[in-house]
Amino acid sequence: MKAIVAVDTEWGIGNQGELLVSLPEDQKDTFRRLTYGNTIIYGRKTMSTFPAQKLLPGRTNIILSRNPAFAKDGAIILHSDEEVLEYCRNHPEEEQFLIGGAEVFQGLLPYCSEAIVSRIDHTFHADVFFPNLDEDLGWKEVSRSEVIHSVKGFDFTVHQYRNLNIQF
Repeated sequence: MKAIVAVDTEWGIGNQGELLVSLPEDQKDTFRRLTYGNTIIYGRKTMSTFPAQKLLPGRTNIILSRNPAFAKDGAIILHSDEEVLEYCRNHPEEEQFLIGGAEVFQGLLPYCSEAIVSRIDHTFHADVFFPNLDEDLGWKEVSRSEVIHSVKGFDFTVHQYRNLNIQF
């Protein structure tokens, strides 16, 4: 399992239940390119931020919800971090991406072998944050893209981190 996320300079990922900013270049060239045809894992609150709450096409959508009555046509619903980990163990042929939100990252990031982090060169007002992997001795940056310029005026770079606590 891998994590994929966009953060600002303070590692912020959202504010009041919304993304900080949507950058078309990052969504298409990073997020879509890596996740399309694969499995994405996210929380119910994250799904509520999708346009019309529609599942992301071309991917297996797994939604994590504590509510046992929650259902969404076309999605796999799991109810705990343990169920997600069991799913991942039982589907080793799938490439799985953890896409948020903060609670899902908090519980499952330690089990991710890699994190793909789009770092936006701007500080937004954020109320939820991704862990600062640069300060975490259990993670190591292994690659970084050149600066990418967005039509929205925010430069960003894509960093790949490896979880040193997981053996390959």
